[in-house]
Amino acid sequence: MSNILLVDDDKDLCNLLTDYLNDEGFSTSSAHDGSEGLALIKAKQFDAVILDVMLPFYNGFELITKVREISDVPLIMLTAKGDSIDRIIGLDMGADDYVAKPCNPRELVARINAILRRLDHKLGQSNSDLLEVNGIVLNRGNRSCLYNGNTLNITGAEFSILDQLMSKAGNILSKESLTERALSRKLTPYDRSIDVHVSNIRKKLSSIGVNKDQIINVRGAGYMFTLPGAAE
Repeated sequence: MSNILLVDDDKDLCNLLTDYLNDEGFSTSSAHDGSEGLALIKAKQFDAVILDVMLPFYNGFELITKVREISDVPLIMLTAKGDSIDRIIGLDMGADDYVAKPCNPRELVARINAILRRLDHKLGQSNSDLLEVNGIVLNRGNRSCLYNGNTLNITGAEFSILDQLMSKAGNILSKESLTERALSRKLTPYDRSIDVHVSNIRKKLSSIGVNKDQIINVRGAGYMFTLPGAAE
């Protein structure tokens, strides 16, 4: 049974989502402000955390930052419908995905299950299952990434996207394909998740010495991880 934490100051929504998630086979805990949520994350292991952007004490963005200092637990934001700025900021700060409020419980369950499938895939891989391109080494067993001995600190979603790009090095992957393969969902109109995640990956790779053009954007087509020598 997967352990899920809901962090939202709307107690009625928490109760509704808790009942729904429990009926779907999850074990669900709740917190109603950022401080309480952080304390629970420190005290207990969760498989995923769903957090609202607007929270007392620590808001959602502050909570994402504090959680990422201590844990790589998958984070799903609850954002106002149509508020793309909050989504971009949250993804940029380390969230894995988002669901718009008012929240559709079925969609939330689908997003949670997509994340848990990625975790199950991680556990099913051998620690020796390595992928190396241009000196960048992905270990699918422990979901780590190294370059010249430097560890790349990336989220689960970012790892899945980088894995897809490196596996298809030299080939263009469309945003639709990356969304389906790495995030386990369909690309929807105005969804910029892949763009934000790829931007974060490029920044993080650059910070440990990787050429900024290692991953390129092919306008109108998608993204490509360049072949050895092409990004030099």
